[in-house]
Amino acid sequence: MEASGVALVTGASRGIGRAVAVELAQLGFDVVAGMRNPADGARLADVLDDARGTLRVSRFDVKDPTSFDVPQGLRVLVNNAGIEAGYLPVEHAPIDDWRDVFDTNVFGLLEVIRRAIPEMRRSGTGVICNVTSSSILVPVPFYSVYRASKAAVAAMGESLAIELAPFGIRILEILPGPIATDMLAASDRLPEGAEYPGYEALAEEMLQGRRSVQEMITTTEAAAKAIAEAILDDISAMRRACDPLGQSLLEAWSSNPLPFHPN
Repeated sequence: MEASGVALVTGASRGIGRAVAVELAQLGFDVVAGMRNPADGARLADVLDDARGTLRVSRFDVKDPTSFDVPQGLRVLVNNAGIEAGYLPVEHAPIDDWRDVFDTNVFGLLEVIRRAIPEMRRSGTGVICNVTSSSILVPVPFYSVYRASKAAVAAMGESLAIELAPFGIRILEILPGPIATDMLAASDRLPEGAEYPGYEALAEEMLQGRRSVQEMITTTEAAAKAIAEAILDDISAMRRACDPLGQSLLEAWSSNPLPFHPN
């Protein structure tokens, strides 16, 4: 794919989404940086340096279909918007947490894709890039709500890849490991599961495991470059990592995929 035409990035106010929006504009795309509060991106275009493309901020709340329209001429969609919940055992995770996370990470993403497909089909080409998580490659306790939402997106992406191939639309799934985002920083805490009898020791293990990856954290800029490279690579594998630890997990999973994860 040539770096030209319109690209839409959701959740672009910070973190991976912000960095990807900037990187795609630098490469030559006319980027729409979607975010719930456009004021968060007021100075976003200022960071562009000799960009070949353009960047504009637009209100885009994936949970509110009335807040957005898919831009005409869309060639690249990066579904990055996402949230997580408390780190709780399945038996104690409130059902409202499941509904809230799935409403954003699955149903919100799905609505964006449903609107994007006709626009891409008209142009005969396109890339839909879904940002999931390398945490779905291994059984991680206390992350069931978040992991289940990302696994649902992964399974949906497999079906989409087959359905949309005849229209020249490619599906790409990015599975980040530890990237220097606000979400990762907030995860440096004892899981709330420690409050429940029988889960204390496992919660302590999880905290130590989280802190063990501190030296493997990748910058958002480096992750964005890897994501842009995968978008432009017409023969890329559907599943790609954007950091060294994510790549290691993906390679291990690919050689021996867990039976409960879609292959």
